[in-house]
Amino acid sequence: MNFTMTPAAQKFMRMMLRADGKAGSGFRLAVSPGGCSGLAADISVLGAPLPGDAVVERDGVRLFLPAESRLLLDGVTIDFADTATQTGLVFHDPKQVSCSSHAEKALQ
Repeated sequence: MNFTMTPAAQKFMRMMLRADGKAGSGFRLAVSPGGCSGLAADISVLGAPLPGDAVVERDGVRLFLPAESRLLLDGVTIDFADTATQTGLVFHDPKQVSCSSHAEKALQ
């Protein structure tokens, strides 16, 4: 799997895992297509992976990734934002084409 996590994303995931307090827990990241906004994610901390999840260790963070997430995260950088307008994981996907790009092409 070819994805990267920024230090901010790693810090957020580690904080969530520490808050859980259970040894061996993992950060489950279920990613789905989010339309114009890119990727959307359902996150949780679980004691064990769900059936079909792959266990992936990245930079000391144990991730549980469903099959669709593994496909969608290819080439993606996972970041964390904490701003006035957005708090949470942010996915920078170089394959994502913005809706404004589609609209511009349609007008040409």
